[in-house]
Amino acid sequence: MSVIPKASLFCNVEQCAGSSSSLFLTASAQNLLCFKLAEELGVIIPNPWISWLKAASLPALISLLVTPFVLYKLYPPETKDTPDAPAVAAKKLETMGPVSKNEWTMVATMLLAVSLWVFGDAIGIPSVVAAMIGLSILLLLGVLDWDDCLSEKSAWNTLAWFAVLVGMAGQLTNLGVISWMSGCVARNLQSLSLSWPAAFGVLQASYFFIHYLFAGQVGHVGALYSAFLAMHLAAGVPATLAALALAYNTNLFGALTHYSSGQSAVYYGAGYMDLPDVFKLGFVMALLNAIIWGVTGTFWWKFLGLY
Repeated sequence: MSVIPKASLFCNVEQCAGSSSSLFLTASAQNLLCFKLAEELGVIIPNPWISWLKAASLPALISLLVTPFVLYKLYPPETKDTPDAPAVAAKKLETMGPVSKNEWTMVATMLLAVSLWVFGDAIGIPSVVAAMIGLSILLLLGVLDWDDCLSEKSAWNTLAWFAVLVGMAGQLTNLGVISWMSGCVARNLQSLSLSWPAAFGVLQASYFFIHYLFAGQVGHVGALYSAFLAMHLAAGVPATLAALALAYNTNLFGALTHYSSGQSAVYYGAGYMDLPDVFKLGFVMALLNAIIWGVTGTFWWKFLGLY
């Protein structure tokens, strides 16, 4: 049976991950960190889950539709005719058997947790409480045990990084480092007579392509998000627009290189993509996403009243 080479599929999934992570606030760890750091600078976004989804929906969905088509042209699979694929997939599903009780419990718990995240502000339930409710249900019903929780090293690693990075960002703000840095950059931008939309474009592009110097997204957010958000505010960019756009950018540059995010390292490490292709396609898709988000975002965010 002919099979589509995994290289094309891997590349497609990797590039689509940035837009899918941008679509939901809870889709990636760095999204929540961005919101926390924005709060440190006094940028409070009401009903964050809904606000995030509304602002990201149109550009993210367009990007998710366009990306597979573009990659199919730029990086086509060697085998394109796979008539046996549906039968093989049906056989695999049959082998897996029906959905188990624990799996149904997991689905119901996830729906409950996400619902509490979405409507938490309206009913007075913080996102942390929503997460604990979901975890408690899974533990009490035996879907997970404590050893399962302890084995999730990446989750504990993220929790530790969150504590350190949020604390560092808070101290930099309290000591005036962020305001001093943003003031210097803002004065330089003003000396060039840039309007806030022009400053917005320059700062967003700089924040994006600086990621070539970073391994991972959380570290980039911890090091630069607060500083760049402060620069936006000092340049007169509307606060909510600046905070959301920087956060979306944090997801979009996740496929820029093979070291730019945790998922990119996994995809490249599987051995199906050549390094020159990773860099070439990462740069091309970065430009494509900049056009999609820049053009559609300009009109969509104006319609939503973000500026």
